[in-house]
Order: sequence, then C-alpha cells, then structure tokens
Amino acid sequence: MGDMSWFQALILGIVQGLTEFLPVSSSGHLAIFGALLGFEGENLTFAIAVHAATVLSIITVFGLEIWKLIQGLFKFQWNEETQYISKLLLSMIPVAIIGVCFKKYVEEIFGNGLILVACMLLLTAVLLIFTYYAKSRDKQQISFKDAIIIGIAQAIAIFPGLSRSGTTISTGIFLGNRKENITKFSFLMVIIPVLGEAFLDLMKGEFSLAKSGLSVPALLIGFVAAYISGTFACKWMLNIVKKGKLIYFAYYCIAVALIVGAFTIFKS
Repeated sequence: MGDMSWFQALILGIVQGLTEFLPVSSSGHLAIFGALLGFEGENLTFAIAVHAATVLSIITVFGLEIWKLIQGLFKFQWNEETQYISKLLLSMIPVAIIGVCFKKYVEEIFGNGLILVACMLLLTAVLLIFTYYAKSRDKQQISFKDAIIIGIAQAIAIFPGLSRSGTTISTGIFLGNRKENITKFSFLMVIIPVLGEAFLDLMKGEFSLAKSGLSVPALLIGFVAAYISGTFACKWMLNIVKKGKLIYFAYYCIAVALIVGAFTIFKS
C-alpha cells in the first residue's frame, strides 16, 4: 500500500461518514473506493481515526438523548433509562463474541474480495426490500429479546458489503418496532463496539502514522471529512427511515453490486 494523499484521505473519509449510517455498507464501499484509488487491504490507522469520527457524529446527533440516559443511569434505579442502557449492552454481546473470537476466521474463509462485497450488497438489498413490504406493528418499546436478536444481526454484518445499519434496522422493523425507535437504537448500539475495537487496535500498536503511510494533515482531513459527512448522514438517515424510503437504497445496492460484479469478472 502506498502513501495516502490528503485527497485520498478526504474521499475515503467522506465515504466512511456517509456509508456508516446509510444502509449501503461502509466496509463494502471502502473496499470499492480503496480499489479505485489503488489501495489494497485496510489501513488500520486510518480506519481507527474515521471510525472514531463517526462515533463522534452519533454523539453529536444524539447528545441530548445520551445525556438523559446517563442521568437516568446514575439515579441507580431500574428506570426506563437504565433498562434502555441494559438493552444496548445486551445487543453488544454477539458482536463482541464474533469480533474477538471469529472475525479473523471469517476473513480467512471468505476473504474481503469485491465479489464477496457484491454478493453482500445484494443481500443488503433483499433485506431492505423485505423491510419495505413488511407490515408495521409499531411496538412502543424494544424488548430485551429484540435487543439480543438485533445484536445477532449486527454480528452477522461483519461481512464486507452487508450493511450494519441496514441489517439491524431491518431486523428491528421485522420484529415490529417503530422505525424511529429502531434507527436510534441501531446507531447507539454501535458506539461501544466501535470504540472497543479501536481500543484493542491501539493496545496492539496498530495506530501508527509511521507504518500507515499517513501524514498528520491527511489523517486530520480524513477524520474531519468522516465527522462532517457522518453527522449529515446520521440526520438524513433518521428522516429517510421516518418517511419509509429505504427501498431506494435497495435499488442502489443492487446497481452497485452488479457494476462491481461485472467489473471484477471483466478484470479477471
């Protein structure tokens, strides 16, 4: 992998920020744009920075709700806020198990090639189409059972091209939850896993400008680009889900999957 220029960092930062929240797979799009920009594999230093930026986007958009949850938690009662945080923590267990124990095995077995990305984008499209036609039951609260099932869905979405937000939101809607509620839950449930993975990478010494080929300006540009585009995409996604327009992203995923599949086959 060559050195990453500020322009490449800008493009990849914008892609990460937008696709982290829109149901089109951030890992899949980073693989596609990385290939277009001449990068192979994952730059872990850059990945840590842009994932931290998207977490900051979530905190920016849901800051007031997060503060209310923290206040409720420190009342040390089994109140609505404590229950909600408990559900978030419960939803994180499957991805923690998969991420710690099986992620490398999955990558070794299935790889990270563009054909896999294309297949997973098609699966994302199928989920979004089913969600669009699913009957709305509008449950007022996400149950503990729902939380663990949504958590399992998030763990399955480690495959590049399978959208994390698309998978978790679709699963939550299938379970009969209100669209706005499940979207908020989907975004909040990713904070600790992303920060946890970044922390583990830091502990392993993966965050290194010297090894990454990144300059400080390029890293900062990527971070800021991911934060700004992520904040925009997070707010936009909340509005899209409320209006029930996820079907358009299904069409987009199908189109990208077909283009990527055709390009990969033609290239080989």
